[in-house]
Amino acid sequence: MWRNPSHPDRPLHAVVQPPGPALFTAIRDALDGDGPAVLPLSPGHSTGAIASLRPTHADGAPLDGGVGVPGDVAVVIATSGSTGEPKGVMLSATALRASAAASLRRVEASKGDRWLCCLPVAHVSGLQVLVRALLCESEPIIHPGFDPHAVLSSGADHVSLVPTQLHRLVELGADLSVFRTILLGGAAPRAGLLDQARDLGARIVTTYGMSETCGGCVYDGRPLYGVDLKIGDDGLIRISGPVLFSGYRFADPPMPLDGGWFVTSDLGELHGGRLRVLGRADDVINTGGEKVVAGAVAAVLAAHPEVADVAVIGTPDPEWGEAVTAVVVPASPDTPPTLSQLRAYCRDRLPPHAAPRDLRLVPRLPLLPNGKTDLMRLKAGT
Repeated sequence: MWRNPSHPDRPLHAVVQPPGPALFTAIRDALDGDGPAVLPLSPGHSTGAIASLRPTHADGAPLDGGVGVPGDVAVVIATSGSTGEPKGVMLSATALRASAAASLRRVEASKGDRWLCCLPVAHVSGLQVLVRALLCESEPIIHPGFDPHAVLSSGADHVSLVPTQLHRLVELGADLSVFRTILLGGAAPRAGLLDQARDLGARIVTTYGMSETCGGCVYDGRPLYGVDLKIGDDGLIRISGPVLFSGYRFADPPMPLDGGWFVTSDLGELHGGRLRVLGRADDVINTGGEKVVAGAVAAVLAAHPEVADVAVIGTPDPEWGEAVTAVVVPASPDTPPTLSQLRAYCRDRLPPHAAPRDLRLVPRLPLLPNGKTDLMRLKAGT
């Protein structure tokens, strides 16, 4: 057992197994200081992360060339940037507990409340469900995957979902009042989804955050207790507070802060203290000398009655540099929207240069394991 959190070289154990009691115990011991730091990995997606992040052990077996972590680090989350190269986000027990405590405070959860984990624990959203359960002093309900009927009959008080999962529950017409809280994050919900879910009795709290902030740190546009927000001159969202990570593994410097603020890759606006996320800065499309925020165009197109789901990307174009391209799942495959219809719809709501110049119709959008749209696959045309 590892019992010296002040030691500068704490062992890092990769746990490569489905969510379950063993993984929950490993995370609990890591937060309590009774065990090594944990690198949770999903089976089938561990080879690259182990090679890049070099844990000292994998499923209990020592690894050659493994490197420990600073003594205050309890969990490392492997997160891929725009290049797809795994990056290790180091999280302390203090930050994870601060995030979970602020979350419980906001949703008014109580001791003994049951939390359902049906998200991958290799991602911070799933991990934090387990930490909230620890703070509630209750056993989490852990599902190895997402099954709508199992979720509805779980008996949990609170659950975290991504929009795709909520969409599937809404399609069933289920009684969503069985949950006291549904935390919804990971991606922007399609137009109308929140209203449909609330009509079914759901108490939904939308969340914004990332691995570097121990998951959601802004609920319904308002920062959690202890979290501060501001928008820089570059339009990027900046975050400070006790929920911030301890740095990136093997990075120099490990902790990239700007005067104590973590600079996100997201563009945003603050109105009356409420945050509106516009989209990722690296998803800005340069078309004909004009800059278009892909997320803003997608949000408009998502409200079109003939669009069930949509993503917007920039594609190479010999005349415009990049063309604004809408990738659309039609509401009805028999009557899909046309490019001219979508352009006219956007021109009534956005500057003319933001209207899409190309349209792809697909049966579904490709998703990453965390429920976000796989934009790299869309840009690659696969």
